[in-house]
Amino acid sequence: MTERQAPAGCGGPPYGMLRAGLRTGAVDWILARVPTLRRNPFALGYLAVVGATTTFAGLAAPELVLRLQEASSSDGHNLLQHPLRALLFSGFWVAGPVWMPYLWAFAFTVAPLERRVGPGRAAVVFAAGHVAATLLSQGVVVVAVETGRLEPAAMDYLDIGVSYGVLASLGALAGLLRPAGRAAVLALAVALIAEQISADRDLVTGIGHPVALLAGVALWRWLRRWDGHRPRRARLGVPAELSRPASASAARGAVVSGRS
Repeated sequence: MTERQAPAGCGGPPYGMLRAGLRTGAVDWILARVPTLRRNPFALGYLAVVGATTTFAGLAAPELVLRLQEASSSDGHNLLQHPLRALLFSGFWVAGPVWMPYLWAFAFTVAPLERRVGPGRAAVVFAAGHVAATLLSQGVVVVAVETGRLEPAAMDYLDIGVSYGVLASLGALAGLLRPAGRAAVLALAVALIAEQISADRDLVTGIGHPVALLAGVALWRWLRRWDGHRPRRARLGVPAELSRPASASAARGAVVSGRS
């Protein structure tokens, strides 16, 4: 009597049955969306940097922290004197002592976007929102100061944080969803921005946050080409396996069979 071997991939009893029983339905859906280093290197790496600066800000001397944040700030003066430094390092701090809200913000915006379009394109979206919103909002501040509508001290107001990149990621992600999900995400984003503007009444926030969201929306067409890393279809509807060139042995066989 011969023994029947377990099918490949089942792992044999009891592991195959256990895996089949656990990895079904909602559990599979959740596990496929949990950020991991393999699926979300950009989101988790950026969170690690922001977590490190937040921890440093809580442990170091307040004078040192303020000095470093002022050097990293993307305020008007820094942008005019050290634009690259200001644009780069201003996004490595969070506006406040609490880091946990940004964990959830990345988990529900940057991470799902990265899973669908890849880490490189997710980084482009994040950077585009951060740069566009910073330059436009601070440009308005500079013009307002030059025309006398704002006091000169506005050029030195601290401007740090990751909110522009997060909102750009949220706007970009909405374009990859179905119409109902897209409308719900955009409505939520607009409500969050409106609440923030009404609570803070800050010129930079009032300009920067809508611009960041629109920067993500502007990238919809580009991102949809890469959504899910779908392979390109063969031209003229020819299946991929039929569009591949025949091997040398197959070609020789065709020549031999064609002789009479």
